[in-house]
Amino acid sequence: GEAGVRIPPERYLRQVRDICSRRDVLLCLDEIQTGLGRTGKMFCADHEGVQPDVFILGKALSGGLYPVSAVTSGQDVLGLFEPGTHGSTYGGNPLACAVAMAALDVIEEENLPARAAELGEYFLGRVKTLRHPKLKEVRGRGLLIALEFAEPSARALCEILARHGLLAKDTHETTVRLAPPLVISRGEIDEALVALKAALAEL
Repeated sequence: GEAGVRIPPERYLRQVRDICSRRDVLLCLDEIQTGLGRTGKMFCADHEGVQPDVFILGKALSGGLYPVSAVTSGQDVLGLFEPGTHGSTYGGNPLACAVAMAALDVIEEENLPARAAELGEYFLGRVKTLRHPKLKEVRGRGLLIALEFAEPSARALCEILARHGLLAKDTHETTVRLAPPLVISRGEIDEALVALKAALAEL
C-alpha cells in the first residue's frame, strides 16, 4: 500500500513465519490495505499459505460506510488481555461492529477476492501495455497496482488523472497506486485505462 505495492520475493513470508515460530515471536501482519480480498485472496498472506498470529484490518472492513478497524487473533494471544487491562474510547462500537459484519457478509457472498483476482489480472495486464519514457515498472496483485516512474512524476500524474475523472494516489514521488473498488466492472476498468493512457500522454 503506502510502500508503493512492494511484492515480496516468493517464500519471503513463509521464511518470516518460520523464523517467528522458531524464536517464539508473534507474527503480526498489517493487512489494512491488502486484506479482505484486495489482492485476489481473502488476505495477502494467503498467497503463501501463511497464518500470522495477529491480523490488523481496516478500510474494506468498513464497507466504505463507517470507520472501523480491528486487531484479530486467537484466544492464545487476545486472551492475555483481561477485562480492564486495555481501554479504548470507541472500542466495540455496536454500529461499527454491525457495519463490519455486513461488509464481511458481502465480501463472502459476492466472492470479492475471486473477483479481484480475475479483474486484477485483466487490469494489470492492460496497464503493463502502457508506454511512457518515464514509466519504469508496473507491478501489482489483484486490484492493487502500482506504476513506478524513473523520476518524480507521481503527483503530477495523479492531478492529470483527476482531471480525466480517475482518482489515484501518489504513495511516493515516483509511485502511483491504483486501488479501485472490488465491485468495479470490466467496462469501468476500460474507462480507467483510457484515462490512464490520456494522462500519460499529457505527462
